[in-house]
Amino acid sequence: MMRQAIGFGLVGLAQLLVDWACFVTLTSLGVAVAPANLAARVAGACLGFWGNGRFSFAGPDGAPRLGGRRFARYLLFWLAMTVLSTLAVMALDDARGLRAAWLGKPLADAALAALGFAASKYWIYR
Repeated sequence: MMRQAIGFGLVGLAQLLVDWACFVTLTSLGVAVAPANLAARVAGACLGFWGNGRFSFAGPDGAPRLGGRRFARYLLFWLAMTVLSTLAVMALDDARGLRAAWLGKPLADAALAALGFAASKYWIYR
């Protein structure tokens, strides 16, 4: 479990950086917050599914746990988390402006990470 948690944390950090950098870049270029968040989360999700399936939740023999069924479960979970993330950054943007959304996005997504670990360990990559 410790190996999985550390791997999930490392993959999640890389995923968060890719996601956040895309979000900031797109919104600074004038893309609205909701579509920018969706595009950024897609970029991060690609890295996250592969990295966690290949490293964090690989089988005991080191074999990757990827494939269609796992991807379908990942996609369902990702869609729910994307809705929550998008609502959070939209609320921040409406209440405090774009810079608050830039700063708050990593916090909102990090808060969802605990749910992501549990879903990954017990449902997505099982």
